[in-house]
Amino acid sequence: MILGPLIPLLVTAIPPLAPVPSQTSASQRSQDSDAAGQPASEAAPRGPSFDLETTVVTATTEADAAFDVPYAVHIIPEARIDQLRTFPQALRDVPGVMVQETSAAQGSPFIRGFTGFRTLTLIDGVRLNNSTFRSGPNQYMGTIDPLGIERIEVVKGPSSVLYGSDAIGGTVQVFTKDPTIWDRPLGGEIFTRFATAENYNIQRVELGGALGDSTAWRAGGSRKDFGDIAQGGGATLENTGYDEWDADAKVQHLLDDRTTLTFAYQRVDIDDAPRTHRTIFAVPFAGSSVGSDLVRDLDQTRELAYVRVNSDAVERDGLTTETTASYQRQKETRFRKRTGDRVELRGFDVQTLGLTSRAAKDVGFGRLRFGLEYYRDSVDSFTNRFDDQTAADEIQGPLADDASYDLGGLYGELEFDVTGNTTLTTGVRATYASADANEVRNTDTNERFGIEEDFSAVTGSIRFETRIVDERETAVSVFGGISQGFRAPSLSDLTRLDGARSNQFEAPSPGLDPEDFISYELGLKHRTEDLSMQVAGFVTRGEDVIERVLTGAQNAEGENEVTKENIGEQLIGGVEFGAAYRLARNVTLFGNLTWLDGNQESREIIGGPVIESVPSRLMPLTYQAGLRFEAPGPGWMIEARWIHADDADRLAPSDERDTTRIPPGGTPGYDVFDIMGSFPLAPDARLLFGVENVTDENYRVHGSGLNRPGRNLVIGASWSF
Repeated sequence: MILGPLIPLLVTAIPPLAPVPSQTSASQRSQDSDAAGQPASEAAPRGPSFDLETTVVTATTEADAAFDVPYAVHIIPEARIDQLRTFPQALRDVPGVMVQETSAAQGSPFIRGFTGFRTLTLIDGVRLNNSTFRSGPNQYMGTIDPLGIERIEVVKGPSSVLYGSDAIGGTVQVFTKDPTIWDRPLGGEIFTRFATAENYNIQRVELGGALGDSTAWRAGGSRKDFGDIAQGGGATLENTGYDEWDADAKVQHLLDDRTTLTFAYQRVDIDDAPRTHRTIFAVPFAGSSVGSDLVRDLDQTRELAYVRVNSDAVERDGLTTETTASYQRQKETRFRKRTGDRVELRGFDVQTLGLTSRAAKDVGFGRLRFGLEYYRDSVDSFTNRFDDQTAADEIQGPLADDASYDLGGLYGELEFDVTGNTTLTTGVRATYASADANEVRNTDTNERFGIEEDFSAVTGSIRFETRIVDERETAVSVFGGISQGFRAPSLSDLTRLDGARSNQFEAPSPGLDPEDFISYELGLKHRTEDLSMQVAGFVTRGEDVIERVLTGAQNAEGENEVTKENIGEQLIGGVEFGAAYRLARNVTLFGNLTWLDGNQESREIIGGPVIESVPSRLMPLTYQAGLRFEAPGPGWMIEARWIHADDADRLAPSDERDTTRIPPGGTPGYDVFDIMGSFPLAPDARLLFGVENVTDENYRVHGSGLNRPGRNLVIGASWSF
């Protein structure tokens, strides 16, 4: 398949909120904060708007205006996040992103055609990703509580120079809420939200305050009760509900006027989240099949604690530094009951220690950023079959038991002005990864063996941003570049022994090579007082891409065995377009569009011929349009939105076999209409409301394991004190 012509376009809905300032140099921009002099986490807009002058951090590791960074970026503010059921849904309106949901608790964004361990998630700069993440859609983004988030930044395309392995399709960074009360002992907020078709009720309480003149704290807890969802047309999707408890805390202490010490802790507990499409409770959609398990429930727990020291010593050549030590623990346990009273409990526990240090400094002709990072995963894994446990079952669980994985890197990036209106950013990174697994099961002999492998790579990027129009009321910028990506084989690649797609199980795959990617991008950002626009086109080519292939063997349950190979090349390209136009002082028309195409080499079976097809779960042509009214000041807001997706009928062979999620011939397209808004009840209280899927459309997002809710009334309220 040959890619069509790629217009250099990518856009998000961007209501213009302020005139564009004149361009500043690379070194000067790195020193500028937002107008209020607040930290980056306080600079995001409070409403469901996106402003190209909003400060972003993820693209360069330093605070900079979204207009000035040479990447396609999108910022999702707190007010938008508060309207959503789970964290992955926060990304569903970002151009170039399709949010697949295997279950109500398991969402995974496809960013420019990539998902799972080929997209990177950061929480306050700490990697959520670890070596146990699965290929394809996974559930780990669901372990982030959206109610504890200040904002989200999405940087699309490879970011391996700054962030290392996994940052291929894009990088999603979550910024959690900082303490906001520095002038009194105690304050807080109470929040509640209910929904009809989604059938949930959520409550959150936050408290915070000052401890003396230099210390502030914030703590919050969320309780979530998710019931069975009602799909379009009113039918109930049985066995889709679960419970969740979340807690988080953050303390910040000013060591001096330039240095901040931060301690943060988070915990998320998800109980009995069903993977419905693999069970007899699955509801067929457009001919999709039903699973055979009687029960398939997942318990998920994640804890993160970190200590960070930030120093901003601008008077010393613009030097800024940040050092973070982190500990993260992710546990998952799957309870499965099949016919014939066959019951099993499988899971793993991964503990990750991390240390990152980065700095930036003016070097006369530009800005130098450099740093290092190191993460170590320690993994324990188990399998308990209550009916017929064997000696082979004792060897490992879904992953190798008694295993570790080390990931480290050193990087440097230089940003400098080539001319008065062109800035060039070039960088290089050295990455090293090492896997050591002592307890791995050979599925042919049922004997134990070990794996010791290491990988290394040097990746680079060169990006540019040129201001072609730079006037007080109008600014137009062209950006783009070439970026390399790198992904080392993980413990999941090398040692997974677990269910894969429909009627498949995956066997360990030692001896894999790293994946290499290179991406080409060209885009345009345009901003006036009444029109904002961001557009881009891209092509990402992968080599030695790791894919599952059939081995020809079956297990005792009749499931087909698959393993992984470095098969060949993959090519994904696309166009993303979006804009916002202010029709009147408080009325904004907005919309966006995404088109993707590509091809991929694969095999049906080991040793078989190479087959060319489209990439798995390729996002169909998708676009949306909406109208937003925002009253002056802290007034009311209302927004109406139409979302369209074409039929997803371009299927890879693996899609055609995934019959419980993807109907024969592909996933039907849909049109969905939403209305949402908010209204001040009092100076310290606010009501939010919405009607989602107004026409009660019965639909699902391509690759998902269940349908989206039908007509859904959402009501929420918050009170600050």
